[in-house]
Amino acid sequence: MSGGLTVEVGCSAKGWAGALPGAEAVAHRAANAAWKAAGDGAAELSILLSGDEEVRMLNRDYRGQDKPTNVLSFPAGDEDAAGRPRLLGDVVLALETIEREAAAQSKPLADHLSHLTMHGVLHLLGHDHETETQATAMEALETEILRGLGIADPYAVTDEPVG
Repeated sequence: MSGGLTVEVGCSAKGWAGALPGAEAVAHRAANAAWKAAGDGAAELSILLSGDEEVRMLNRDYRGQDKPTNVLSFPAGDEDAAGRPRLLGDVVLALETIEREAAAQSKPLADHLSHLTMHGVLHLLGHDHETETQATAMEALETEILRGLGIADPYAVTDEPVG
């Protein structure tokens, strides 16, 4: 099967427009970069730019953790696409958490959104970080993809003071 990735980006939190104009395009670009590096064939996925409260409820209902998190991935489980694009699933991102993390890490919001979008897409493609070996492999792939987007390695340890 030939083809690429079709990405639908939606926004349910009004704050994204003010915090990062063009956030939808940033997420779309990051998802496509992840697909180019780790996917194959034709596929579709949805990305929702959301807020902490909605993500907190999803995290509570689907993962049993009653707190917001930066990104959630919901695989569609569509392994047998049989001549049609494979449905990968959904990635949901929480504005307020991502803003706090970007500020605390002194990085541009767009770069952090790119990283977390790509991270969520890699989860949909079967990558994980439950073990040290998995985490090392996933972080290396993320770093490679981000480098291609012109974004610094988020896992690099520097001697520069933070803040």
